[in-house]
Amino acid sequence: MADRYHAVAPEPISSISPPASEYSSVPIVRVRLSDIIPYEGAPCEAYVKAVESLSGSLTRHNAVLIELDTEDSTMMRCALESARMYFKARTQCSGVGSSSDTWRKSSGGVYTYRAGRALEDGDLSPPCMSEAFKCLGKAARAALYAVARHLRLHSNVFNHLLDDSPLPLNEVSSSVLIATFSQNSLSNGKVVVGCGKAGNSEVEKGLLALIASDNPGIQVCDPNGRWYLADGASGPGDLLLITGRALSQATAGLRPATSYRIVVDSLVSLRFKLMPQSHAILDCSPIAAAGHVIPQSFVPTTVSQFMDDLSAEEDTIFNRHDNYEAHRNFIREPSLRSLLSDSTSGAFLEDAVVVSCGHSFGGDMLKKVIEMARCSQCNSEIEPGVLIPNYAMRAAAVAVKNEDGRRLFHNAVLRKRRKEMAEQMDAPKRLNKEDRELTGDGDALRRSKGVLSPFAVNERVMIKGNRRTPDKLVGKEAVIKSQCLNGWYLLKILESGESVRLQYRSLWKASGSEEGGRSQSSPLIQSGG
Repeated sequence: MADRYHAVAPEPISSISPPASEYSSVPIVRVRLSDIIPYEGAPCEAYVKAVESLSGSLTRHNAVLIELDTEDSTMMRCALESARMYFKARTQCSGVGSSSDTWRKSSGGVYTYRAGRALEDGDLSPPCMSEAFKCLGKAARAALYAVARHLRLHSNVFNHLLDDSPLPLNEVSSSVLIATFSQNSLSNGKVVVGCGKAGNSEVEKGLLALIASDNPGIQVCDPNGRWYLADGASGPGDLLLITGRALSQATAGLRPATSYRIVVDSLVSLRFKLMPQSHAILDCSPIAAAGHVIPQSFVPTTVSQFMDDLSAEEDTIFNRHDNYEAHRNFIREPSLRSLLSDSTSGAFLEDAVVVSCGHSFGGDMLKKVIEMARCSQCNSEIEPGVLIPNYAMRAAAVAVKNEDGRRLFHNAVLRKRRKEMAEQMDAPKRLNKEDRELTGDGDALRRSKGVLSPFAVNERVMIKGNRRTPDKLVGKEAVIKSQCLNGWYLLKILESGESVRLQYRSLWKASGSEEGGRSQSSPLIQSGG
């Protein structure tokens, strides 16, 4: 399972930081957002070409440029400018200085915006963040639908991972918009990034990310491990699209995650991270149903657990630019699940045994080690007949497996409850709509007052009949014996003693009943059944 988190070690940055224009630039594909917006019906030729272009650029370059229309492009430029003024004002308020260039010499800054989260009193925030969040969210979902389309999946196959749209009241979005001011400077001949860890590249964790910047300066690592300037040919209305690890997990590695880094002296950027809900489950079953081959290491897992594993992995990677050997020989502490899982099949080691060299194996790897008579970890010869059960590892594997099962069951129950609640909320609307379609205005008014069952048990009624009522029953007097569902009644004909089942639309209240006195020519409900 550790292989799916494998990150490509970045190449060393030169001792002198050149302008962004001097980095190798690759003319990645530019796709118009208007061409990848999904719609009902058969896809047009422009949509199919745009999807293929987007997916091809992601495959070849791990990135693609999304071109906004004029209105959205203008709004994004305003959002970038407001972010710039925000960081400048925050630097001046902190006492760094009031010079127009002094704020550029600061180490940088970060502002995070989430839809649905209330700002605390006194918070200083850049304008236009709400509008930028909506625009980038629309573009991110369109790109996600395009990726699904290219993989021969339904466009909405990943919808269960996303927030509801529109976002319910008092609910905070899982996705996030990050405004960043990155300040690079030279320290001992090495590039130092003002925001985040020094000189580090970053791998997107979520489903995908969209980046808008005021200056080209973002490098992306292509599938061959080479870094290139991804936004060198971008315009003021372009967004850089990169994919993340959550999407890689949900697509069984068919759409790998992207590594990127900032390489310019000063950059103000807006980064929208399309994140899955923490209680959702990353499952590759739709990928398998589409005919793709799924490695056994890609097992269903909750988003919260997946993100915890990524965080634990990042904490064990030492990636410093002052010692490039650390990039090639970085220390990776395996996660608990990788230690308790078979590296070949991904199954939990419920049959773990200790071989003669002291290492523990189980499942398919144990069979392989026994066949080779050699340990796959220390390469020492082993005695295939000396196998000692590792009860501690077995118990730990069972415990982790049961915990995963409880998580999956809990999330399945939550999804079922949410679906039932949504259906209950929609039921009155559907009922009212059906009532309006089936009945006239007067009948609809009576239904809204609870006249779906206007008669009581033991009440006398007259059968007025309709097209489905036998002629022999029309005009007969009857008494109601019991009430059935959907306005149906079981009646007993007083004259013959015969029992029949009729709906309330076929009945009148008989004169002399407890609510009698009403003329038979004025039925409660005049519309035919």
